[in-house]
Amino acid sequence: MDIEFNRNEDVMKQMISKMENRLEKIYLGGGQKRIDKEHAKGKMTARERVEALIDPGTDTIEIGAFAGYEMYEEQGGCPGGGVVVVIGYVSGKQCIIVANDATVKAGAWFPITGKKNLRAQEIAMENRLPIIYLVDSAGVFLPMQNEIFADKEHFGRIFRNNAKMSSMGITQISAIMGSCVAGGAYLPIMSDEALIVDKTGTIFLAGSYLVKAAIGENIDNETLGGATTHCEISGVTDYKAKDDADALKTIRSLIDKIGSYEKAGFSRTEAVAPKKDPKELLGVLPELRTKEYDMREIISRLVDGSEFDEYKKDYGKTILTCYARIDGWAVGIVANQRKIVKSAKGEMQFGGVIYSDSADKAAQFIMNCNQKKIPLIFLHDVTGFMVGSRSEQGGIIKDGAKMVNAVSNSTVPKFSIVVGNSYGAGNYAMCGKAYDPRLIVAWPTANIAVMGGAQAAKVLLQIQTSTMKAQGKEVTPEEEKALLDKITQGYEEQTSPYYAAARLWVDAIIDPRDTRKWISMGIEAAEHAPVEKFNVGVIQT
Repeated sequence: MDIEFNRNEDVMKQMISKMENRLEKIYLGGGQKRIDKEHAKGKMTARERVEALIDPGTDTIEIGAFAGYEMYEEQGGCPGGGVVVVIGYVSGKQCIIVANDATVKAGAWFPITGKKNLRAQEIAMENRLPIIYLVDSAGVFLPMQNEIFADKEHFGRIFRNNAKMSSMGITQISAIMGSCVAGGAYLPIMSDEALIVDKTGTIFLAGSYLVKAAIGENIDNETLGGATTHCEISGVTDYKAKDDADALKTIRSLIDKIGSYEKAGFSRTEAVAPKKDPKELLGVLPELRTKEYDMREIISRLVDGSEFDEYKKDYGKTILTCYARIDGWAVGIVANQRKIVKSAKGEMQFGGVIYSDSADKAAQFIMNCNQKKIPLIFLHDVTGFMVGSRSEQGGIIKDGAKMVNAVSNSTVPKFSIVVGNSYGAGNYAMCGKAYDPRLIVAWPTANIAVMGGAQAAKVLLQIQTSTMKAQGKEVTPEEEKALLDKITQGYEEQTSPYYAAARLWVDAIIDPRDTRKWISMGIEAAEHAPVEKFNVGVIQT
């Protein structure tokens, strides 16, 4: 390996180390003292429950670990959004698990908590995965109730989804392992089956204090809504567990009895490791995001045998389209090429920019993958569509619209990996979050924004200096530079993968070496749901 490769690798390893250090703190939830308090009550933490539930030694992927990162600082923070969401295997079946973290504000729901729970349900509904709720929550975080209560994508949507999933035949199992109060009480009872842990689990529409205030009745929480009440008197819950471990054992037994499902029928053969070492992914991406590189070097370290068949290899060269296999699964890959290339007309085309010919090629390839029922993988490193008079006269808007149309109407599962830049309409065309990827993840090198930090800062600087000059204020070169630096810093903070992950614009920030696992488990989940017929709608030619 050359010096540049080693330098790139060192930088990526530092980024991964930074990511892992941040995750370690997030995994502690509300901190060690609160973890100790849960243990003193005879309870496991959310992460301990998930770990005990999944099959030992099997792969898992975590959704939204960075949700809420550096948000809600005035309220004391909300690590992980106060809930743990994992896709893993329970009794041999792939499931999605949602576990309230009682160490974070007693498991109270912040706005991001609601968004993360809805994302978990969306994944379950798209892929028809069984969903397991491990409930331990004090309900809505009241100081922020106005941001979580009444809108379409707020708290109440969760119970609507419970009902929808039930009608779709998606198994939902809930275990009440702590507090379950008010509106939150509907979630476990709208599931197919509900368990409750004796002495630590309680469920009611109003706790003892509110009952006293509302109707003057004196009653303790255990008598009001504990395991004995709901298993022997009200019949609200179906199983009584003696402790957390017993509840998890019962869930494993229930999942074990679920029958087979109608498969989507994606092609899969025996998996083959890439010939080019996936560990080398750490050194392929340049340290400087402005430098060019060959995206084929990334693809060859992701796909089985490092083999892929390029579609229209010599046309539309700023996007690579190819067929390959990942962990045995047949896939179609759409990737932004970051090398400067020469078009068929002999014109130089900048890497990472989508031109008319590359958009046209990508749209055709996406339609072909839908025709053949092949899942799509999008590898983002895009600065946007080409601009300027030549591109406009050549119909870049029309060709870009073709690609966006094909992505929007695609019915095969789509998976997005943000490797580097993902800017503006390029994000849309490459299946950004708004275009329903089954999973979307970012490498630590990712940047997501309307445009790059340098360009955006210069635009904003021009606006601000023009305003100041219009007000009769003189702007010195030193003042202009200080203003530019301030704008650039603020904008670049908003383009970082952590900013995106905190708001669930991406499902996770991942080590590049885990990319194959995420894609494979994602397609395995998608295999649970039959693919609808593809209809691209109107595309102007």
